[in-house]
Amino acid sequence: MGSITLQKVSKVFGEAKVIPSIDLDIRDGEFVVFVGPSGCGKSTLLRLIAGLEDVSGGKIVIDGKDATEKAPSERGLAMVFQSYALYPHMSVRNNIAFPLKMAGMDKAEIDRKVNDAARVLNLGDYLDRKPRQLSGGQRQRVAIGRAIVRQPSAFLFDEPLSNLDAALRVNMRIEISELHQQLKTTMVYVTHDQVEAMTMADKIVVLNRGNIEQVGSPLELYRSPRNLFVAGFIGSPKMNFIKGQNAAQLNAHTIGIRPEHVLLSTESGDWKGRVMVAEHLGSDTFLHVDVEGIGMVTARSNGDFASKAGDTVYLTPDKIRIHKFNESGLAI
Repeated sequence: MGSITLQKVSKVFGEAKVIPSIDLDIRDGEFVVFVGPSGCGKSTLLRLIAGLEDVSGGKIVIDGKDATEKAPSERGLAMVFQSYALYPHMSVRNNIAFPLKMAGMDKAEIDRKVNDAARVLNLGDYLDRKPRQLSGGQRQRVAIGRAIVRQPSAFLFDEPLSNLDAALRVNMRIEISELHQQLKTTMVYVTHDQVEAMTMADKIVVLNRGNIEQVGSPLELYRSPRNLFVAGFIGSPKMNFIKGQNAAQLNAHTIGIRPEHVLLSTESGDWKGRVMVAEHLGSDTFLHVDVEGIGMVTARSNGDFASKAGDTVYLTPDKIRIHKFNESGLAI
């Protein structure tokens, strides 16, 4: 079991309310991602669940039992940090085995658990190496292995991929997702990268200034953002927001349209504009277009769309895909 329930959980540092009050249910076996900009409270919330920070109010329930006052070691959780925190003088084998040795476990059982974790993480050939002999991705897998051997009811990941280069981040995203499929254990994952959130999560929790803006599956948040904040944070490149006459015609204060829902043409369309920047990425082309009476609009097309800065292009938004928001920024 690995269910986690937060009931009116808050955290205050002095006069600052970092987490005003949060209610959240994480079901057993879910992969839940906390996402939001820097300073939104996502890492603090994870540390509250782990017991590394004391709550200022509310209750944390793990597997149906009140864990609010329990020490981190009593919560049945395992945390993987941004830094690998490996012991440089120990082999991979001893790094993974360390928490089991501290718990006084039998050597034969330790060996079995270490070998099982190494097999799951493809670390079998590296067990006798020191951390300095490993790549960044391999070191992160060792840190995950150290968590796996404890057989926790849930894994807590605090931005574990932020120290890796872009290619390694993609590989580790896949490996952690595959690990979740294998273990079927609850995972709570913190990141500021909405691409990580969209590609890994069963459920995304979007945080802003310590408050939950929206909870849902990646596609739910992409298709039906509750407000301007979620609409602008989920999706890459971000959604275009347009005010003025174009929005008023649709009885909205603001309308939003994603770059991939804007049709590009060199001949005709609803909006005429001048290309300011053209990004040709191979599979995709992103044009940043200064549209008359609207301002800058980002449009996405296939990689074969030939255009450069200074060109005149025409944009036509997909009417079915337009999002409407009222004066308070809420979806309508």
